[in-house]
Amino acid sequence: MMKVLIQRVKEAECLVDDTVHARIGEGLVLFVSFHKDDETSAIEKLARKTANLRIFEDEEGKLNHSAKALDKEILSISQFTLEADTEKGNRPSFTEAMPPKTAERWYHLFTEALEAHGLAVYEGSFQSRMQIRLVNDGPVTILLERTSGQ
Repeated sequence: MMKVLIQRVKEAECLVDDTVHARIGEGLVLFVSFHKDDETSAIEKLARKTANLRIFEDEEGKLNHSAKALDKEILSISQFTLEADTEKGNRPSFTEAMPPKTAERWYHLFTEALEAHGLAVYEGSFQSRMQIRLVNDGPVTILLERTSGQ
């Protein structure tokens, strides 16, 4: 199932080879994974959910505002390890993850879907060794999952 692990942040950056590849201020860091059996309908559904998820506080401290409503920035990171199967043994298996070539295409489609909802999205570097630095705000961390038929 497609997964989007969302962290509300004060700031974040993605480094590749010790060089800043992407940086955002206040907004969301998304760690995105695709399962080998995912359907393309998951992309739009999770993009819409991410854009409209009310995880920013209003004047009373209640989670009533979305990234879209507040024009927050997004740093999206491809994270196939979210598809890890840890049921057997101590070494995670990634056989359920979508093949890289397809996952890369889907990752960019997900970015486009987020942008279509009016969000400014900055991508990590697909299949690169990255370092992600972030200041989690709250902390607020939410896992969205999309299974077939939902």
